[in-house]
Amino acid sequence: MKTFPDIDRLKATLDQHRPLDPAIVRNLREDLIVRWTYHSNAIEGNTLTLQETKVALEGITIGGKSIREHLEAVNHKNAILLLEDLVQKNEPLTEWTIKSLHQLILKGIDDDNAGRYRSVNVRISGAEHLPPDQVRVPELMENFITWYQTEAMALHPVERAARVHSDFVKIHPFVDGNGRTGRLLMNLELMKAGYPPAVLPVDVRLAYYTFLDADHVRGEKDYFVGMVSRIVKQGFRPYFHALSLPWEDGV
Repeated sequence: MKTFPDIDRLKATLDQHRPLDPAIVRNLREDLIVRWTYHSNAIEGNTLTLQETKVALEGITIGGKSIREHLEAVNHKNAILLLEDLVQKNEPLTEWTIKSLHQLILKGIDDDNAGRYRSVNVRISGAEHLPPDQVRVPELMENFITWYQTEAMALHPVERAARVHSDFVKIHPFVDGNGRTGRLLMNLELMKAGYPPAVLPVDVRLAYYTFLDADHVRGEKDYFVGMVSRIVKQGFRPYFHALSLPWEDGV
């Protein structure tokens, strides 16, 4: 992927300034949690705005918004907190990791299915790809982890992160919450490798779903990997701004 050298140069520059000032880390983290939560939930249809998401995460109820939408915001933040802990401990990707993140995503929304693989067949609205039969999910997830532990380790971290997300949602192991969980898993890989998380903006939702479907149906992986690469690259911008480092879009 032609963007990988650019990304690696940005990472090398950022690494030269580590450890970052705690005040910078705190400020960037607070902003990231709000933006990441807003965009990931908005992709799935949550109607809270960016500012409403910020307020909801502070524990304030937004008039005219459902309890579910409030829970989706709070749950996603809690899942990010678990993710940060997993990154700190450099935890490998396991089925326990996946189920634990998913359990937080659906906590109080669908406790019967939170952290449990689906026992029914599902369709993805608007997608050409048809997820596998529910009886195959445990085996496919086991194979997914085996692939991660072997072949995936040879990939560039950004490609590995994108493939983790795409291959996971192709299996669609849960009744609901697969997209949010998949984006968390993608960023778990990026953050463990020292890259900023990729916050997929809601305004690329159509391309996001189109590229995933192209991968799942025709095996055309480069479109989605390219999208993730471009978003990872942009993820360095807040760090460069905070450090007063020059930024050029053509880097």
